[in-house]
Amino acid sequence: MKHILCPACHAVNRVDEARLGQAVCGRCKKNLAGDIPHLDANLLDALLTRDELPLLVDFWAPWCGPCRMMAPAFEETGRILGPAVRLGKVDTEAERLLGARFQVQSIPTLIVFRDGRELARLQGARPAREIADWTRSVLD
Repeated sequence: MKHILCPACHAVNRVDEARLGQAVCGRCKKNLAGDIPHLDANLLDALLTRDELPLLVDFWAPWCGPCRMMAPAFEETGRILGPAVRLGKVDTEAERLLGARFQVQSIPTLIVFRDGRELARLQGARPAREIADWTRSVLD
C-alpha cells in the first residue's frame, strides 16, 4: 500500500500499488493518476512530504519555445512511466519563487524527487522516450 496525495483536494489516500492507475480519491472521487497537475508551492510541498510516489517535475515557462515543443513529449512520458511515477509542471513565470527555490537556471528543466529529496535534474527539451529512460535510470 502507498500513500497517494490527491492533487485536487490534497487528501491522502491509501492505495494498493496494483491499482494505482484506477484509484480514485476517497474524498473528492477524482482520479488520482489523472492529468498532469500544474504545481504551486502548496501542492508541490504536499507532494514532496505526503505522497509516496516518485515525482518528475517539468519547470517551464509559456514564452519558452523549447518548453512548448516538449510539452507533448512530457505528456507522453506520463503514459510511458504509468502511474508508478507522478508528473507535475511548474510554470516558472507564475511560480517565480519555486524556480528560485530549486535554483532553476534554464528551462525546460526536469527534476526527479523521491522521499522529498531531489535525486537528479536534466536541462533542455528531450523526446518522451529519453525522458522516461533517464527517469527510470535515476530511480533504479
